[in-house]
Amino acid sequence: MMQQVKQNIHVQVVRDQTAGGLAGFKVFQDALEHGAQVLGLATGSTPVTIYDELTASELDFSHLTSINLDEYVGLPATHPQSYHYFMQEHLFNAKPFAHSFVPDGMNPNAEDETQLYEALIKANPIDLQLLGLGQNGHIGFNEPGTAPDSITHKVALTASTIAANARFFENQDEVPRYAYSMGIGTILKAKQILIVAYGAAKADAVAAMLQGPVTPDVPASYLQTHPNVHVILDQAAASKLN
Repeated sequence: MMQQVKQNIHVQVVRDQTAGGLAGFKVFQDALEHGAQVLGLATGSTPVTIYDELTASELDFSHLTSINLDEYVGLPATHPQSYHYFMQEHLFNAKPFAHSFVPDGMNPNAEDETQLYEALIKANPIDLQLLGLGQNGHIGFNEPGTAPDSITHKVALTASTIAANARFFENQDEVPRYAYSMGIGTILKAKQILIVAYGAAKADAVAAMLQGPVTPDVPASYLQTHPNVHVILDQAAASKLN
């Protein structure tokens, strides 16, 4: 089911994550058919079914550039929970890009790393940016209270985000406390944004994102100000929309 919440936002409600993967694949396919050269990518469990569809497809990424949203500070690229590693396992090994960029979590100089990454994005404007949605409304690692004009920065992760990510580690103490992340302002510069959310636990954040006020308390609400947003939800995530 497709509906238009606002002129700039198209919401697609699907049966489950498998159907969401196919719907997301079609957004990527359409972007490539319209000349997209730079894809902004995300990690976590939400985009996995999209990546499954992309890797099973005949799409060719060998002439394209990918730029990832974020990376934990302090994890080497070889760590199984690093976002470098995630992208290799779920996409890049099967579908290599001409150039792929993920923040360097081992760079201890935050100012240096974030300025380099922001300059990289400025030199390679993102055509399609994929996002997941946090239960507290965060996008990337932009937690509630992040300024809408924020650029790539070092983020102190909130207790709720650390707890949510603990399932990927042996225990919560191993979860990194900081990350490098594109800022909200950086994300909003993408020509098109695809945001995906599944499950009842995301329903409040989805409703706040799409139908609540535009506020720093819900970073994803700033997507209401973007000219071209596609939202994919399952029925549970869409359950609190009016």
